[in-house]
Amino acid sequence: MRQRTQLLIIDPQNDFCDLPPDWRPSCAASPAPFAPSLPVAGAHADMQRLAQWLLQHASQLDGITVTLDSHQAYDIAHPAFWQQGDGSAVPPFTAITAAQMRGGHFRPRNPDEQGRTLAYLDALEAQGRYTLMVWPLHCEIGSIGHGVHADVLNACRQWQSQRQRAVKHVFKGMNPYTEHYSAICAEVPDPQDADTGLNTALLQQLAQADTLVIAGEAGSHCVRATTEHIVQHIGPLWGAEDFSRIVLLSDCMSPVSGFEAAQETFLQQMRAIGVRCCTSTAFHL
Repeated sequence: MRQRTQLLIIDPQNDFCDLPPDWRPSCAASPAPFAPSLPVAGAHADMQRLAQWLLQHASQLDGITVTLDSHQAYDIAHPAFWQQGDGSAVPPFTAITAAQMRGGHFRPRNPDEQGRTLAYLDALEAQGRYTLMVWPLHCEIGSIGHGVHADVLNACRQWQSQRQRAVKHVFKGMNPYTEHYSAICAEVPDPQDADTGLNTALLQQLAQADTLVIAGEAGSHCVRATTEHIVQHIGPLWGAEDFSRIVLLSDCMSPVSGFEAAQETFLQQMRAIGVRCCTSTAFHL
């Protein structure tokens, strides 16, 4: 069945949301508040706006897809993977280049991963999109931080009940040897892992849409990377590069702190090719 209007929600997860200090998950066994590991300033309000928009337009939405950043502690972009040249820990928010690794400033804790990791950094940097960033452990599979923001989850639940359709979920980031910002493909696909390659099933599903609405976190990274890959690959499936079919809800995404310019550049580039960038209050189906 053709899904003419689809909503793609990218990584609306607790670890990315600047939740109130006293926020507690309803399912928690402990009364202790939950502290997000990689909160994006403004994300909590973004997700509240998105949930409200979803509830208002539920009857007109034919499909919803939610992507989920899904990691383990042992991951090339997490501190547990790395050590400094003197054996000390690598703190979060450390950028690591191939040149630094060759110079002995950083190395994997597992010496068997030396060659593979250096090859990865070389391949990543050759693309010119990102430098490897060591993030705090986030969206760990099975953790509260991996879960979907409560308001978004509730809105999706109500949509499913109203429309009698299931939300589709896309898990990304489970391969520990490559970064997976985009839901369409990893930054450097692992030839031994098909799940890191081009997600043609997701592209074909999104291509059914006459209107594809995109929101989520973070606008500087996963929203940006996913949207760029959609733009890169979906044209032939549509039969034309009419990117006005894509709508970015600009007030339902925020950048990682320090990467504000990356989000703004992304939005400017999308506007230049015809993607519509609207606030949730201004865009109606």
